Amino acid sequence: MRLLLLEDDELLGEGLRDYLRAEGHTVTWARRLSEVLPRQHEEFDALLVDWQLPDGSGLDWLRGLRQRGVSTPALMLTARDLLADRLQGLDGGADDYLVKPFAPEELAARLRAVSRRHVGASSSQRRYGDVGLDLAAKRATRDGHPVELTAREWAVLEALAQRAGRLYPKRELELQVIGDDAEVQSNALEVHVSSLRRKLGRELIETVRGLGYRLGPEAA
Repeated sequence: MRLLLLEDDELLGEGLRDYLRAEGHTVTWARRLSEVLPRQHEEFDALLVDWQLPDGSGLDWLRGLRQRGVSTPALMLTARDLLADRLQGLDGGADDYLVKPFAPEELAARLRAVSRRHVGASSSQRRYGDVGLDLAAKRATRDGHPVELTAREWAVLEALAQRAGRLYPKRELELQVIGDDAEVQSNALEVHVSSLRRKLGRELIETVRGLGYRLGPEAA
């Protein structure tokens, strides 16, 4: 998933970013609201929002998103642990509420749970010819046999599956899967797509030359 992490604590933010990247997510880390505003047009799969930031309230920012109709799943990360605070956070637009300090494993589990609720259990199973995907469990099969994928390969496949049958522009897919990591080689996306075709069949992912990629329509 492509995640927006809004956290001003350097130690916590760096730790969460590194942990979530190791889990296969793409993480954009912002330390204050002013860093987020120029990126509000970008699409994220989930938001991880600290309540108290140097230049404003993360909850107020999230409440503004909800008022504009943005339904991206959001987890509130805060040291405020009173019942009144939890109620305020959840009523203000958060889908879940995590009190600091917390284990990154718990954050990852809650993120998976929120994502499942957002996607919907009925839509987590997908099939494309002899290829099956379980988006909730992050598993792929071919002819009924499990296929081992790297975290980045799964991220590419999951992103394409969310837009099955529709074109995914190359630059958008790079941002979704790889993010702004300048150290990643420029042909990284092509390498992952090539590997997926080798493991799951060349016909699964279509290249629209000069534009992007498309996953075939689901099987009936």
